[in-house]
Amino acid sequence: MKSLANITENFVESVIREMTRICDARGGYNLAQGFPDFDAPQEIKQAAIKAIHDGHNQYPVTFGEPELRKAIAAKVWRYNCIRCAPETDITVTCGATEAMIASLKAIVNPGDEIIVFEPFYENYGPDAILSGATPRFVALRPPGWQYDPEELAAAFNRHTKAVIINTPNNPTGKVFSRKELEEIAQLCLKWDCLAITDEIYEHILYDGEQHVSIASLEGMGERTVTINSISKTYSLTGWRVGWAIAPERITSRIRKVHDFLTVGAPTPLQHATAFALNLPESYYEQLQARYHRARNLLFETLKEAGFEVSLPKGSYYLIAGTARLRERFGVQDDFSFSLKLIDLAGVATVPGSSFYAQPEKGKNQVRFTFCKKEETLEKVRTNLRRLVSETSITP
Repeated sequence: MKSLANITENFVESVIREMTRICDARGGYNLAQGFPDFDAPQEIKQAAIKAIHDGHNQYPVTFGEPELRKAIAAKVWRYNCIRCAPETDITVTCGATEAMIASLKAIVNPGDEIIVFEPFYENYGPDAILSGATPRFVALRPPGWQYDPEELAAAFNRHTKAVIINTPNNPTGKVFSRKELEEIAQLCLKWDCLAITDEIYEHILYDGEQHVSIASLEGMGERTVTINSISKTYSLTGWRVGWAIAPERITSRIRKVHDFLTVGAPTPLQHATAFALNLPESYYEQLQARYHRARNLLFETLKEAGFEVSLPKGSYYLIAGTARLRERFGVQDDFSFSLKLIDLAGVATVPGSSFYAQPEKGKNQVRFTFCKKEETLEKVRTNLRRLVSETSITP
């Protein structure tokens, strides 16, 4: 038989979703994949039901229902200080996942390079490859997950088409500061390239951190694609409604790619998303309070169990070091460690290597998510305490 696409030899299937399958098969607690084990707000679900009953069940406007695009434009001006025209600057997609690949396919030409901060959300590497770009990685270093300004500056060159920024960050929990974003913006301006910013965790912040959108900075409105989704802020990861915001010259191309990738996101769920974007400020305050408690609970649990951890400043993930535990578990790498943790404690994590271009960089790390009910996290604490006791682990 003739050979299949060579491009698919350059990446593997999602390790995150693989760990979910393993966890489900073994009946464990899934702290691997970032979806809540609690339900979405009742009023948003009712808005979706109403949209179905009101007849919003056929193809939508391909690039997004007008009601939703207006709601997005109003919200990003209110919260992100981004001005955009709903008629020309917004593309509604099947989740942030499609928004990212559609944006890359819309801008990349052969020979282009894309800068990616590492560790990175596992989709970014394959997305760069699928779009035909060459990724260049810039390290974020623990415990504060800072980048080296000289290393970042050296990554930009005449082939650079864009830099991908995820803030708040998955998997590290880093929140890029205004100073850092201004530094990145200056490099984008110097090298005449774009910023593609994934801001899906924009409302999940701790310890007084503030979310800054790079598109709101001077000179960046015309060279930024801002990506977001209903998935994380509203606990609706299965709805697959996302969007990309960009100036018309870029949006017109994103819309073309999107049209032939998926045609459109689910029509009734778009109308319910428009409702969600108009929830009062109290909703976001309650969301932050919930995740703040969950963060602290998991942090103390992992610290007590002997993991090397630091408090994330945003999102609902943290990367934990496993160096002190691997020898006790009798394993040699992060994947074996993750499997052992499911076997011994019923707790699923993501091996750290899945967030690096060179897997060995993550061999002493695993990622935990804490977007779970408090009772789930308490059961995890009980199991890890028992594990520590049974294996004589000294934290």
